[in-house]
Amino acid sequence: MTKSSQNTINTFDCVIIGAGAAGLMASIEAAKRGQRVLLLEKNSKPGVKILMSGGTRCNLTQDTDTRGIVSAFGKQGRFLHSALARFSNTDLIEYFRERGVPTKIEPSGKVFPQSDRAKDVLDALVNDATKNDVALNLNEPAKTVEYRDGTFEISTQHAVYKVDTVLITTGGLSFPGCGTTGDGYTWCQQFGHSIVPTVPALVPLKTPEDSWTRELQGVTLEDLELTVLDSSGVIQSTTRGSTLFTHLGISGPAAMNISKTISYAGHSNLNLQINFLPEFNREQKIAHLTDLCQRNAKRQLTTSLKELLPSRTINVLLNQAKINPTIRCAEISKATIRVLAETLHTLCTTVTGTLGFAKAEVTAGGIELSEVHSQTMESKCQPGLFLAGEILNLDGPIGGYNFTAAFATGFLAGQNL
Repeated sequence: MTKSSQNTINTFDCVIIGAGAAGLMASIEAAKRGQRVLLLEKNSKPGVKILMSGGTRCNLTQDTDTRGIVSAFGKQGRFLHSALARFSNTDLIEYFRERGVPTKIEPSGKVFPQSDRAKDVLDALVNDATKNDVALNLNEPAKTVEYRDGTFEISTQHAVYKVDTVLITTGGLSFPGCGTTGDGYTWCQQFGHSIVPTVPALVPLKTPEDSWTRELQGVTLEDLELTVLDSSGVIQSTTRGSTLFTHLGISGPAAMNISKTISYAGHSNLNLQINFLPEFNREQKIAHLTDLCQRNAKRQLTTSLKELLPSRTINVLLNQAKINPTIRCAEISKATIRVLAETLHTLCTTVTGTLGFAKAEVTAGGIELSEVHSQTMESKCQPGLFLAGEILNLDGPIGGYNFTAAFATGFLAGQNL
């Protein structure tokens, strides 16, 4: 259908493009203020990423205060002060409780719905949007977003919508199967916005096929310290937490939290240094191993180390340290203990990259934050244009931080549309 043969519709005050966390929350808030809201979604159902997040459980937010949310985003976090002042993670939890979705806090601080069903989160949002007369058009992707004669024109295959304000919440490039294909970046560039280079973040890491990490496929260790080093041995990033070894490399929260560093490095030669007992420094490791060997003099080292780590992990570590796994503790020299302690502290593997946007939970990069009014989410480049959610250059660690930012920026945008 050509543009000239499309219906021109002027019955809405604003159009929101993208029915994810930010778009749904913004539509609800704008509609509550009396705005006639059209929410366009290219998929056959809204909130696809909500449904798949957190292993289909939806990690809504983190059990911390506003300062904790802001600091988790690093320098970018300052942009969130106004949004969180209007709609904090506490407000978010209360919002869902009032709509029949009580939450629970897990030991990691992650906040999930008590039902462990992401669908309950999405249903609450969609029901609220429906109750407030938001027009939700599914299977209707926006084709163009233009500004003519003081009015925005949003073209789809069905119509041209003319409105005073537009909110773009199309997300980034992560999980492209959800429809996040970067359309919003192009539209924003047309209005003069700068795009901070986008890379996959919160994504599993790849290691070489001959890396020792492949021998640990399927093993999860709850507390490892991971440090990314460049070719000169300079630390680029470090984190600590649960780590999963896979058939392709390394995953789990700790690995995914440092994946942005790997992504931005591109094809640079990077090493990943792993500390297997981060609660002990080098000298404490030596002391701990010495004590362990003295207490278990007649036992094999392999058996004694099961007090510290799983069997498969021990076998790999001893192999990397070139220590005979059948040696008895009484036969181990101080030099051997030092070698083992160093292996536990600084075992390295090369990292060849990440699994890319297809497996990334979020996108790092996006709309330059200095070009957006943090108090309103309105563009500084084009009055009447608003931006919220993952399209912004905002990415936080695993733990519900990114959903918190999406809901908060969407809420604030909805108050100003």
